[in-house]
Amino acid sequence: MERRTIAPRPGRRPAAEGRGRTGPPHGDESAYYVFSRPEVEALAEAVEELHAMCLAAAGYLVEHDRLADLGITDPRLAALVTEAWHRRAELPSLYGRFDLRYDGSGPARLLEYHADTPTSLVEAAIPQRRWARDRFPGADQWNSLHERLVDAWREQARLLPRDSPVHFAHAAGAGSGEDLRTVAYLRETAERAGLATESVSVQDIALDRLSRRFVDTRLRFIRSCFKLYPWEGLTTDRFAPYVLETLDNGGGTGSTRWIEPVWKMLLSRKELLAVLWELYPGHPNLLPAHLDGPREQAGDAGGGVLDAWVVRNEAAGLGIRESPDRATDERTRFVPHVVL
Repeated sequence: MERRTIAPRPGRRPAAEGRGRTGPPHGDESAYYVFSRPEVEALAEAVEELHAMCLAAAGYLVEHDRLADLGITDPRLAALVTEAWHRRAELPSLYGRFDLRYDGSGPARLLEYHADTPTSLVEAAIPQRRWARDRFPGADQWNSLHERLVDAWREQARLLPRDSPVHFAHAAGAGSGEDLRTVAYLRETAERAGLATESVSVQDIALDRLSRRFVDTRLRFIRSCFKLYPWEGLTTDRFAPYVLETLDNGGGTGSTRWIEPVWKMLLSRKELLAVLWELYPGHPNLLPAHLDGPREQAGDAGGGVLDAWVVRNEAAGLGIRESPDRATDERTRFVPHVVL
């Protein structure tokens, strides 16, 4: 892996400025990263192994009744998560994002798995592909996100109600620009797969008291809904009892099927990192983590993060975010890459 500088494309500034902490990463065309094909193949292999390990850890927690270790303490919610896990063939995962520490000189290390509501998807899927096409015609890029997402929606289609659209919900309000962009893009990939769709904000979803079902602003039943809104929020806000009561959890019951499914809570909690270290101590792609607090010192994670994407259980692409600080924050910039 090598970082190189380059002149931005004509009409493009080196980096966009002025966005706030909750905005999307700034696109920076003044630099790019070069990967060799063996590096990309090794990273993809590591990502798919990490994903498999996360699924194994989720199964272990369900089997040993340890959902409380993830903060899932409500008995009703725990029962629904467990049921959904056992029905995951009917409730497949769509996508997720691994945040990795990687410097090109050793194995990639897992920092976090954003398995429920990952963003920075648009930057990884579309703009950097166009950049590579313009700057390095004929070169490769680890980026099959768009095609894989369309294929994933085709697979989802056979499991969703056929007589109603898929609603795409995002949280409205200040700082929601990146969420809106992500949801709009995922809606586009669903439409390319042939699904009928509708847009709705989370705040506009209402409960019809008579039927005890969720409806949109036109009072149509919401039978399936992709939501860029974490399950932790859906299961704790004032509508939480109705979310659990109406949950389509497979098996032909319930009135609303949510995407991602509720079993993704097993993968989206930071406590999962400690469970992974417990099950795979010393694994080269993990950093030490413990439920009772830090012990080993993992060193400085640096200010750069690889976003490795998974779509339907397969490694699907790469994005890179840089920050001048140790943590990615409002000054984070998205930097493209090529495989040469």
